[in-house]
Amino acid sequence: MKFLYLFLDLFVFLGPFALSFDKKVRYVNRWKSVFLSTLIIAIPFLVWDYYFTEHGFWGFNPDYLVGIYLGNLPLEEVLFFIVVPFACTFIYECCRYYFLNSDFSLLDSVVKIFIPLYAIFISLATDQVGWYTISVVFTSAFTLFLWMKFSRLKFIGVSFLISLVPFLLINGVLTGGVTEEPIVWYSELQKIPFRIFTIPMEDVLYCFTLIVSVILLHEAIQKKLKQ
Repeated sequence: MKFLYLFLDLFVFLGPFALSFDKKVRYVNRWKSVFLSTLIIAIPFLVWDYYFTEHGFWGFNPDYLVGIYLGNLPLEEVLFFIVVPFACTFIYECCRYYFLNSDFSLLDSVVKIFIPLYAIFISLATDQVGWYTISVVFTSAFTLFLWMKFSRLKFIGVSFLISLVPFLLINGVLTGGVTEEPIVWYSELQKIPFRIFTIPMEDVLYCFTLIVSVILLHEAIQKKLKQ
């Protein structure tokens, strides 16, 4: 299916987009900070993506792509870093509205303990630790530090855990869960050999880094806009 990756991007985007005009959450009112934070965070992720693609740490199956490239990255991969943060920040904003009076401090603490323990696990699970493993361990640790140091936001932990479910489902499709060949393939030399079904275990930390960094910047921008 030539348009499968593009279809996934559109699927991720259209739900939050359609619900952005809901009279309760009014996500549309926060689009400015959402897209600004998304674009800023996308830059280092795209550089990371470009470098790893260039050196064969991962790559993309042209059978599932429309064939438009920006450098060595397919258009669909670039859009991934727009639509996924857009959708996950929508989940965060819904949590802020519907769980306003809920206390998620314990859940935040669980996530803050889980992330470093998970990073330690994948670092020590095997002698084969490649550059993808190393990069997600360090970037997730840095993101966790920023969260703990500079933010007292109430809904990051619950938003991350909720977002992790659709993130892993989409990644399951990208990594060959429903196709004969994966849309995105990984060099086995640059990651640990264990997977969550078809998904590299490192992707949990990758998800954490992407989602939490965008939410933190989104809230910082929102604070500036209100001043």
